[in-house]
Amino acid sequence: MADQIRPSEISDVLLEQLRDLDLSLHFEEVGKVLQVSDGVVRIHGLLNAEAGELLEFEDGIKAVVMNLEEDNVGAVLLGPTDRIKEGMIVKRTGRIASINVSDEMVGRVVNPLGEPLDGKGRIGGDLVEMPLERKAPGVIFRQPVTEPLQTGLKAIDAMIPIGRGQRELIIGDRQTGKTAIAIDTIINQRAAYEAGEPVFCIYVAIGQKGSTIASLVNTLKEKGAMDYTVVVAATAADTAALRYYAPFAGAAIGEYFRDTGRHALVVYDDLSKQAVAYREVSLILRRPSGREAYPGDIFYLHSRLLERAAKIISQQEVAEKMNDLPVSLKGKVKAGGSLTALPVIEPQAGDVSAYIPTNVISITDGQIFLESDLFNQGFRPAVNVGISVSRVGGSAQIKSMKKVAGTLKIDQAQYRELEAFSKFSSDLDPITAMALDKGRKNNILLKQPQYQPLPVGEQVALLYCGTRGLLKDLNLDQVEDFQMTFLQKMRAFHVDDVLDPLSAGNTDPEIFAIIENECASIVKGLTI
Repeated sequence: MADQIRPSEISDVLLEQLRDLDLSLHFEEVGKVLQVSDGVVRIHGLLNAEAGELLEFEDGIKAVVMNLEEDNVGAVLLGPTDRIKEGMIVKRTGRIASINVSDEMVGRVVNPLGEPLDGKGRIGGDLVEMPLERKAPGVIFRQPVTEPLQTGLKAIDAMIPIGRGQRELIIGDRQTGKTAIAIDTIINQRAAYEAGEPVFCIYVAIGQKGSTIASLVNTLKEKGAMDYTVVVAATAADTAALRYYAPFAGAAIGEYFRDTGRHALVVYDDLSKQAVAYREVSLILRRPSGREAYPGDIFYLHSRLLERAAKIISQQEVAEKMNDLPVSLKGKVKAGGSLTALPVIEPQAGDVSAYIPTNVISITDGQIFLESDLFNQGFRPAVNVGISVSRVGGSAQIKSMKKVAGTLKIDQAQYRELEAFSKFSSDLDPITAMALDKGRKNNILLKQPQYQPLPVGEQVALLYCGTRGLLKDLNLDQVEDFQMTFLQKMRAFHVDDVLDPLSAGNTDPEIFAIIENECASIVKGLTI
């Protein structure tokens, strides 16, 4: 056997192995845990660590660098505090804190680290690493909002329209229907999904009860909305760090769809709880006085989060050069995508002029203000028309809606004012009495039950009857019957000649003539 081995063969093998030998040295920067408390770790030895960098402990738990001090690094834990002990070894990863996103994330419930919470196994597909924090697209890479994002709610689509790429704040006290508006908007995207042009929805639940999130996911499943929705959950039981990072994870998932040329909608429910979580973290980190208080820091936090919602320019060659593009997206960028943001804020005791509400109002493109009094009177959505506004306005509406509902907002705001004064007056002149009557009836028309969004064509047809004063002969208690009968008739006989053309933005006089005839016959039937 020994006779068969040639010395030259041995030397060839040795040479081959030596050729592949890497003699360069690899340095790995490691540190030791000095102190751990309430989800925050102080680490000694990581001299070159960068803010926002991901660190890894010897048991696999991750942390994100937040404070860079002279002799130590302050990091927030993305896992349980009890597993971290003093003296543990920590190493730098050299990566910025990020989340792995793919198309297969749709329909799943995940935590802010992108780990599944729904028990359906790991998320597969072509995973793309998206940074949690990222600079918003610059001015050159954006374009104005031109397409509507239909919410399916008459009061909003007609008076406070939301466009694709817009940031519209939903603000109001607790139990005024803020989440309901966001969920109705997500459910209403079913039509776009069926038409093959989906708007991918990301619902970020921050600091809510686990049971609340579970019932919400069930509602979305029942309505078929989970087919195009991702739920990011950071419950009230999760650490302050996860509640703080949850909106950033939602924005990163939304950016993945936006930068690959698709449309996405992200709901942050709610940012008041994120501000509280951030304050908790920064107090434990002992940031310099003035930083841990709400004002400047929170303003900056919400600014850099909400600025990431944008409508991307439709020129491919410009979009490819977008600033701060993650390496993982190189070669995958497509122009014309959008990310719409619906942040939710719950002011303390209805104080809209408090610090956080004012901050977020100044960053967003409008706000939907919900009022407890209206909600308690049975109006849903309980929108205060006077102080709600969309700064995008008619650009986020189709032509037919713009024509029909152009003056509705002003009319309803005037009606509210008139109503307040009419309480002190016994005899009203005919014009004031007519304006009040029309306002009251429009108010009833704008009411809408939860989880029943209406297609835009039906909204336009219905609002035409109200805004043109075609219901003047009806009593107030007959308006709801009229609405039900009118919609049934339209769905049965006038899909092709009224509803579909209106949905496409058509404003031909013949269409409105049909609506007037049908409206007149129903009113006649109800008044006999």
